[in-house]
Amino acid sequence: MAANDTVANLLSQTRLVGIIRLDDLSQAVALSSALLRGGIKVQEYTLSNPAALQAIVEVRAAVKEFSSGEAVLGVGSIRELGQAEAALAAEVDFMVTPTLNPTVIRYCCDHQTPILSGAFTPTEIATAWDLGSTTVKVFPARALGPAYIKDLLAPMPELQLMPTGGVSLENIPDYLAAGAAAVGVGGSLIDQKAMERGDWDSVSRTAEQYARSCASNT
Repeated sequence: MAANDTVANLLSQTRLVGIIRLDDLSQAVALSSALLRGGIKVQEYTLSNPAALQAIVEVRAAVKEFSSGEAVLGVGSIRELGQAEAALAAEVDFMVTPTLNPTVIRYCCDHQTPILSGAFTPTEIATAWDLGSTTVKVFPARALGPAYIKDLLAPMPELQLMPTGGVSLENIPDYLAAGAAAVGVGGSLIDQKAMERGDWDSVSRTAEQYARSCASNT
């Protein structure tokens, strides 16, 4: 498990969380390696696949950057305390929720584990931050757009916001210009057909496009 400041520093440097939400995680090591080569140093496996925690264990054991702190692995879609407890036992580096869950936030804070809490409304977002969320995942951001991030930060500039849902190469510059601390990218990041072909270079090239976009808009 990485130290809190390791996760925070990598988020600050890369401004990008790569979200891995797949039905088949049998190639997790190859996938995480390909994303890492493309510059995705903060990776989140989601519990929409029950094999996510095992995949994290396998990736950390096989890819040295994840055990050395050069990159970090987190688990998302946490909706209840039992899932957070299982994630902590698997030594994840950070946790992510889709919604505001004060119990999970408090648990993560008590165990010095970075938490990226999901939230939607201004009240939920402020509550997640006040409870100790490391960064607040604004989700789903698809229908809200960059202007929503800008409007939130006008009265609450201290917030660290990560819009997630519908984030693409086309709108990353607008989100970051609006003041987002980072973005979460899922479906558009991973080409499953390329994975099926074993074309990991293609996966890395796409990852590099996203990493460069975030880096160039700092």
